[in-house]
This record gives sequence, structure tokens and C-alpha cells, in this order.
Amino acid sequence: MNPLPTSPPATRARTASALVIDDEAPARDELSYLLRAFSIAPVDAVPNSSDAFRYLQERSYDVVFLDVRMPALNGIELGNVLRRFATPPAIVFVTAYEEYAVRAFDIGACDYLLKPVSRERLGTALGRALGRSPEQPGPPGDDLSTTIPVEIAGRTRLIARATVRWVEAEGDYVRLHTADGSAYLVRIPISHLEERWAAYGFIRIHRGFLVQVKHITEFSVTNGVHAVMVADQSLPVSRRHVRDVRDRILRAGRRSLPCPRTASAVPRPRRPLAAPRKIHRSGNASSGGPIRYLSSTRFPD
Repeated sequence: MNPLPTSPPATRARTASALVIDDEAPARDELSYLLRAFSIAPVDAVPNSSDAFRYLQERSYDVVFLDVRMPALNGIELGNVLRRFATPPAIVFVTAYEEYAVRAFDIGACDYLLKPVSRERLGTALGRALGRSPEQPGPPGDDLSTTIPVEIAGRTRLIARATVRWVEAEGDYVRLHTADGSAYLVRIPISHLEERWAAYGFIRIHRGFLVQVKHITEFSVTNGVHAVMVADQSLPVSRRHVRDVRDRILRAGRRSLPCPRTASAVPRPRRPLAAPRKIHRSGNASSGGPIRYLSSTRFPD
């Protein structure tokens, strides 16, 4: 066990500090080694929550790396305590178990890493932890807003937000559906992405779906069931989201209209009004058949 830390001299430039809490010595040593390779200093490591509290009384750490299953207080319980500090450290969970990811993010964790941890994946976690306060959402240019890391066969691939057409919740995970038809499973709550990506045109249409508005090509009502079409895929719209989805599609349609002509513009001959071409009706409300409206049409109130 490392000796208790002492405060650095006043003349020494302060660097990012980390505390590793894991009851398995090999895991502590490996993670500490990787952190020092990123010029994190000091890096202290302890096997349990009791030792962790002793260290935390002596020093304020920038980031704390927590295992989940430990004696006494487990990682989730310890994380709950840490986030109540006057100046809470950023929290990153490092564990061999996938099933605690949602609970970890619920208490404000910056990231959730599965063992064994690669250097690249740890670098991504450090960027999130040290680039902003763990209690605040990141600015529009942070990595989770522009890209999202996906683990594929032991490698980390960054998926650009701009390529994602819709997001589907699957238990404790989300599946990202991209423009090329691929789908990627990611350990992150859909509510977390909803919060981060709302400023970039993504809208929640259902508890299980988040979609990019500009990719919606059709809004339909069939026997009272609402749905949108995204990339030839029909996705359900829950009743509580219907008005918001309809209004967002309308606003997007208005923004795509050309600017009105100025008074000095040369008038063009008026053509007879043609019947609407963008409304497809194969039934009506009274008959119970489907009524579909393309995103460029006007919706009934």
C-alpha cells in the first residue's frame, strides 16, 4: 500500500491527480501504471473504502477510479458518497461486470470501463473526466457530443454523431443506427444521449427511441398508433411525444422553404393550384385506415 499522500510544495505546478480503488492488487498496479503513462501525478492506489477515505481526507483528487464489487462499501455506494463532497472528484468505474453501467451513470460517473482496460480507452475516459466537471454536461464540442466510443472486438472505434440516424434503447445499452446501415451497441443510458444530443437535432419520440429530426421522412397515424419513418424503418411515437414530434417536423419543414420574394422581384405567371401531392391517404379517421403525412406537408391541428 502506498504511504498516505502529503500536500505538494506551494512552488510546484499542480498536475492532475488520481486515486485508484480496487481490492485486486494486479488490477490496481496495472491501472496505476497506465495512468502514470498519461502523466497523471500523483497516482495513489488503495484496496478498500476505508483506506480511500483516509486518503481523501488528506488530498482532493481530480479523478477517482472505482471497482464495483469490493468488501464493505461497494463501488456504487462509495460513488454516492463521493458525489456529495463539497468539491466532488470525477468518477470513473473500472470493473469486470457490465450490469452496473446504468447505476454508475445515474450517480454521475464520467465513464464506465470494462477490464482489461486498453490505453486508448483509458485516454478517452481521462478526457471526459478532466475536461469538465462531472456534475455538468459538456460543452457542444466535447467528445461525447461529436463522437461516441464503441468497443468492437477489443478495439475502440469512434462513431461520429453526424452519422447516427436513430438510437434504440436495449435494456442497459443503446444501439446506434448509422447512415451506412450499421448498428453499434454501447453501454450508456438513452437519457444520457438525449441530454447531450438534443442541441444537435435529436428528439425523443418514445422511451425506447431517439431520432435525428432531419432524417424523418414521414409521420403516420394508423388506427390511433403514431409512427415516423426514418431510413425506411418505421419507429413508434408514444402519445406523450406526438405533439413535440409534430411541431419539430413542422419547424424543420419551414426552415427548408425558400426565402419569400421581395417586392422588386419580377412576378411570374401564376399557375393553377394543383392537388396536394405529398399527403398519402389510404383511409380516413372514421374508417380506421392509415393516414400518412410527409414531413414537408402541413399537419392538421
